[in-house]
Amino acid sequence: MAQRVVSIGSRSGLHARPAATFVQAASQASLPVTIAVDGKPPVAADSMLGVMTLGAGYGDQVTLTADGDRAEAVLEELAALLSKELDA
Repeated sequence: MAQRVVSIGSRSGLHARPAATFVQAASQASLPVTIAVDGKPPVAADSMLGVMTLGAGYGDQVTLTADGDRAEAVLEELAALLSKELDA
């Protein structure tokens, strides 16, 4: 199982547009990915409702987890996406 911890780079956090961009990218991954914030259970990264309920804000650290072929590459791409300003 592969994991990545990344800080949210969007000033508005994982809210609305940044969350939609992330969920779209996660849904195109060839394997299931989860995302978690400390103190909350992980949710499916391809679920808009799940991602929004995390309430991840700017600078918060989230943990991405995936298992399977290409897990490392998929998590690297998603982590890079989350670390950017996605609300521009």
